[in-house]
Amino acid sequence: MVMNVIWLIVLGIVFFFLLLAAGIGFFIFKKRYKTASSNQALIITGPKLGDAEQDNRIFVDENGRSMKIIRGGGVRLKMFQTSTPIDLTSFQLEIESPKAYTSEGVPIKAKSVAEISIGSKLEIVANYAEKFLGKAQKEKERELKEVLEGHLRAIISALTVDEIYKDFDSVNRKVKKIAEEDLKNLGFEITSFALKEIKDVDEENGYLEALGRPRIAEARKDADIAEANALRETRMHKAKTDQEAEEEEINRRIEIARSNKDKDVKESEYKAEVERGRARSEQAYNLEQARLNQQVKEEEMQIQFIERQRQVKLEEEEQKRRKAKADADAYDIKAKAEAEAEKARIDGETKAQIEKQKGLAEAEVIRERGRANAEAKELMAQAMEKYGEAAILEMVIDMLPKYAREVAQPLSQIDEMKVIDLGGGSDGSSGTAKITGNVTRTMTGLQESLKEATGMDLKAMLESFVSRGNVNNFMEIKSNDHGEKQERGQNEQQQDPDAREYRKENEVIAETASARENETEENEQEENEGRKE
Repeated sequence: MVMNVIWLIVLGIVFFFLLLAAGIGFFIFKKRYKTASSNQALIITGPKLGDAEQDNRIFVDENGRSMKIIRGGGVRLKMFQTSTPIDLTSFQLEIESPKAYTSEGVPIKAKSVAEISIGSKLEIVANYAEKFLGKAQKEKERELKEVLEGHLRAIISALTVDEIYKDFDSVNRKVKKIAEEDLKNLGFEITSFALKEIKDVDEENGYLEALGRPRIAEARKDADIAEANALRETRMHKAKTDQEAEEEEINRRIEIARSNKDKDVKESEYKAEVERGRARSEQAYNLEQARLNQQVKEEEMQIQFIERQRQVKLEEEEQKRRKAKADADAYDIKAKAEAEAEKARIDGETKAQIEKQKGLAEAEVIRERGRANAEAKELMAQAMEKYGEAAILEMVIDMLPKYAREVAQPLSQIDEMKVIDLGGGSDGSSGTAKITGNVTRTMTGLQESLKEATGMDLKAMLESFVSRGNVNNFMEIKSNDHGEKQERGQNEQQQDPDAREYRKENEVIAETASARENETEENEQEENEGRKE
């Protein structure tokens, strides 16, 4: 724990000294780094300024002394180097010469203004640094004024008062020209020089004033002459102007009259033109109206034509739609017909198969029915052989009640019957007796039908059978026969189950055949109704 504290203290001390060294280094760097603004220059002196051949900012004089001049930017000073800033801003000097003699010996006072600045070239700045670096601004201005005043005196002494008075610009150019070289040697440049005024030193003598008097008198004379000429010219000009004004007035009146006449003529022409224009406008309006009406009619006809085309197009589209619908319906009908045909074909094949099976079943039924009929006929032949006419009569007598019941069956289906009896007929029978008589007559017609179908005369057989006294014997035989039938039935149940089963099968086959016949008839009726639909 103590070691950690010691290490922390050591690290803190090291960090403190590093920060202190960095701060000192930054302070030294800031102190040694110098910058110059755009209107300043830095003059750096000291050792190790650099190579003058590689750095054009270094100036070396003829004695081998060197300095570096920095204009704008910054530089880091090396050890034992110093920097001095100088101001490159120009300044103005007012130069006053209280007594200067001209080439004619006339003393005059002269006032002028000069614009001065430190030179821009390296050697001129070096001259300034050598001669004025460290001096106050007033001392610099005093020395420069003395130099410029001396040059101004020299120029004035070489000129006459008249030359100076007439041409200030010449004096300015000459002073600036002879002063430039001296100012460069001092480290300055003269931007401009201007002579402001010159005066007499002795105002009583008034040389400059006397010099101006002839000119003033001449100027006055010239002014008077000019004034007289001006007055004369003014009067002449006024007379001429008046004449011209009168002529102008006359011409103006003539012009007004002419203008009025022209105006009237032009108004008449204008009115006529207006009327013609109005007529043309009305005609053009009518023509334009007719053209517009025609155009409207054409556009209406065009609209009707377009509308008709649209209706025709709509009708064509409707026909196309109907045709497409008809084609679709026809396709649907065709597809439906094909489907129904396929269904009918399948149904036909199915029905044909059913009919085939039905035919086979019916054939089997017919075959079994024929076999049963044959057996029945064989049994009847045996009965006929055994019993003769008695057996036949028994069969007929047994059948008569059933036949009478079937004949009278339609009458039982009548819910309500009204009989209108208008009296007896030719035979004296009533309406009700006629109904029952119809049943009796139908029963009586049975023997005629039986005679025609089988050749048996039922009436003759009964008369022959009764005349022979066989009624009692027949009743006994029938009684015996009934007992034999019961005994035979019992014997068949006991002794011949196969025959009984065979008869049951025949009955089932007969019922099945009858049901199939009924189903076939119903199917045929449905097909006929479907074809009709």
